[in-house]
Amino acid sequence: MDEIAAEIGVSKTVLYRYFSDKNDLVHATMQRFIETTLMPRVYNAISLDADEYQLVRSALAEYVGTVDEDPEVYRFIMGNGSADQSSLAEFEKLFAEVVAAVIVDRATEKGIQTDGAMLWSYVLVGGIQLATHWWTTNKTMSREEVIDYLTMMAWSAIDGMARANGSREVFNAQPHVLPTPGANSAN
Repeated sequence: MDEIAAEIGVSKTVLYRYFSDKNDLVHATMQRFIETTLMPRVYNAISLDADEYQLVRSALAEYVGTVDEDPEVYRFIMGNGSADQSSLAEFEKLFAEVVAAVIVDRATEKGIQTDGAMLWSYVLVGGIQLATHWWTTNKTMSREEVIDYLTMMAWSAIDGMARANGSREVFNAQPHVLPTPGANSAN
């Protein structure tokens, strides 16, 4: 609270007039960041008229880029476990629902089953969020590398779902052998 008050040039007393406690401040900050910064950028990327791979990469680039451009705010809202997490939970739910809608829309166009779409979207959203959070505190790779690796993982998952036609049965009936790089895939 001291740092926040100093940053905006007021005393903690003045700051507390507007927020009942730190949780209230975190909630307001989180809601504002998500609604005015993060969500619009990611939604714009998801709304592009592009192929599926480009949609995935663009959405990831916007998410990682937004976090990278304002890491202090991101860490503040994500690192306050004691704060009311309802805004974060609502964002995650809303974002997962949007991702699921895109998956259902694109998969249906291609005749792919979508029974697992909601679960897949939560896996994607949660994994990307956790990996990005780790990256904000462990800058062991560049922003572009993070985007590349997240895209590799997310796209591979989506590609795998499509190859199995969205079917658990088809997926479970397939052989699951990790390919050897450089080996002839015809063998």
